Amino acid sequence: MRQERTIQATIFEVFAQHEIGCELKAMSQWLDGQRQLTSLVAGELRRQGVRETGRRGLPAESVLRCALLKQQRQLSSEELAFHLEDSASFRAFARLPLQWSPKKSVLQQTIAAIRAATWEAINQALLASAKQDRLESGATVRLDSTVTSALMHEPSDSTLLSDAVRVMTRLLQRGEALPGAPAVQWRDRRRLAKKRARAIEYSRGQDKKRQLYRELIAATEASRDELQVIAAGLAEATEIGTERWRAEVAHYLPLIARVIVQTRRRVLDGEIVPASEKLVSLFEPHADIIVKGGRQVQYGHKLNLATGKSGLILDIVIETGNPADAERFVSMLDRQIARTGAPPRQTAADGGYASRANLAAKARGIADVAFHKKCGITITEMVKSPWVYRRLRNFRAGIEAAISCFKRAYGAARCTWRGLDHFKAYIWSAVVAHNLVLFARLKPA
Repeated sequence: MRQERTIQATIFEVFAQHEIGCELKAMSQWLDGQRQLTSLVAGELRRQGVRETGRRGLPAESVLRCALLKQQRQLSSEELAFHLEDSASFRAFARLPLQWSPKKSVLQQTIAAIRAATWEAINQALLASAKQDRLESGATVRLDSTVTSALMHEPSDSTLLSDAVRVMTRLLQRGEALPGAPAVQWRDRRRLAKKRARAIEYSRGQDKKRQLYRELIAATEASRDELQVIAAGLAEATEIGTERWRAEVAHYLPLIARVIVQTRRRVLDGEIVPASEKLVSLFEPHADIIVKGGRQVQYGHKLNLATGKSGLILDIVIETGNPADAERFVSMLDRQIARTGAPPRQTAADGGYASRANLAAKARGIADVAFHKKCGITITEMVKSPWVYRRLRNFRAGIEAAISCFKRAYGAARCTWRGLDHFKAYIWSAVVAHNLVLFARLKPA
């Protein structure tokens, strides 16, 4: 059984007089007036199939508040569990029932249940409050993009093949212990794969590398064949453990096949494999290859952000692939118009968004469209006067500081959750934490 809110909270809710304690108190007061958000989180927790009877679980209100603490203070689940037990301000903000100290596993499971759509709805409620309090009108909007890295190491064909052998060996070990598994003689090739991958890294000469790659591919294919034999022998088994094992095998085998194919094409056949066709991680297969502005290659997802004069993040889009900024300018403005019901009066964007075609945004009712770089477009085509252009260009520069704070202080530089759905939820939870803290600072006491 799980409650939405703590029915009778303790009367000893004492926030520290420190700056952080005052921020937590202001954030808590805003959350107190948003009961519908607690219902959204409760609906997410009910998806886990929690029964209406039995032991009480962590209230939905406390789950939401703990999630915000975790993201705001950049804590691990274990650190959050400690601070909730140790800090009176944290306990007061989290609205924990008396004498309750949730374990890290409970915090991890319940916080991960909140999906990206729910976090986005919470952010919309926060922006509505900011507009009502005249902290953010949305009349002037600035756009920019950044990259959030996925939880993975820098890939190479050799390390991907070594990872594949390691994963398949673990699956073979578990598979042969399942009831009804066929007796298959298989070989543990992890040491061989690791040695070949290390030799590839330090060897010189393309001919020598190709030979080492052939041996590594052969070892990977041999382990795959053995795994497929065991999977075929367990195809009719109906035990829950076996079904879960088969699901893992079905998930990894196509990914491993892609790794083998792209390695053959690139190393043995000398082809140039397009970035859109490359798999860069077996564990984060959703990760894209992002090269932004000729800088270092990153592996994760590109984000397009929109912020206002207050610094609040008005919208964020987690892109698929590596689309050019110029291609996303109009669609970002359309999302802003759809959210607010009216176009912004002015907008400013980085030079990467500049193109003559994007001046079509003016047809949507936007008076001034300023790009940081002119790219052959005259000032009078973008805005009313040079003074307006300089003001909007200076205004756009402020988004760089907002992005830096968002990535550095709220963990958006690298997602520490696995899977695409959790990646999106992580980014949106960071947006809500960023905006809620900023809202608490901007709102007069």
